[in-house]
Amino acid sequence: MNNQMIFQRYEFKYLMDTRQMQAVLAAMAPHIVPDEYGQSSIRNLYLDTPDFRLIRRSLEKPVYKEKLRIRSYRRAQMDAPVFVELKKKYRSVVYKRRIFMPQDDALRCVAGTKRWPDSQIGSELAYAADFYKALRPAVFLSYERDSFRGAKDENLRVTFDREIRYRRETLTLDSDTRGTPLLAPDQVLMEVKAAGGLPLWLVQVLSQQRLFKTSYSKYGTAYEDILNGRKGAHKYA
Repeated sequence: MNNQMIFQRYEFKYLMDTRQMQAVLAAMAPHIVPDEYGQSSIRNLYLDTPDFRLIRRSLEKPVYKEKLRIRSYRRAQMDAPVFVELKKKYRSVVYKRRIFMPQDDALRCVAGTKRWPDSQIGSELAYAADFYKALRPAVFLSYERDSFRGAKDENLRVTFDREIRYRRETLTLDSDTRGTPLLAPDQVLMEVKAAGGLPLWLVQVLSQQRLFKTSYSKYGTAYEDILNGRKGAHKYA
């Protein structure tokens, strides 16, 4: 388990199809290795106000924005440890701070029936909860992820997310991943996290595959889908 709780980095996102993903993976092979999570089924509870204040603000593309979520890398029972994360973005730099605690404690902290841990990050989460008022789990969002890191540069991470789904019901991390799909069956979202710019070999791969950076937001896309009522054909059983 990665014990790192504070991150500062740039994030670059690219939408591609599975053919492009295989080509990118083949070109990356000499430069990356699977990270400690390897293949994982990521589950998130995005926290927001009843009027979706955080994501509405984020979609306005301000200089500074933030998101709060509870995350696990597999199905997590209520007493299982999960991450509570405060993710901030300022002038293209992403800062992520997180704390590790049982899911039921995290949900009680969000609900205001339990005090946040007595730590620096716990204090930051408590401040955010008090600032936004009425925070609660707003959306469950899951995806299957393949994770890699640089063979020589451990600050470089590359992830491929597929089967991205969301729902507004059953808002816990101990449930299955049923939900409304956000991508077409053949689509994949690649995210590159780096301390600085992209390495030359990666730039060449992206150029060869005609892949261009996008500002795709999973939670933002889910919110827009909710707002526009586009569930229809993708509605889960």
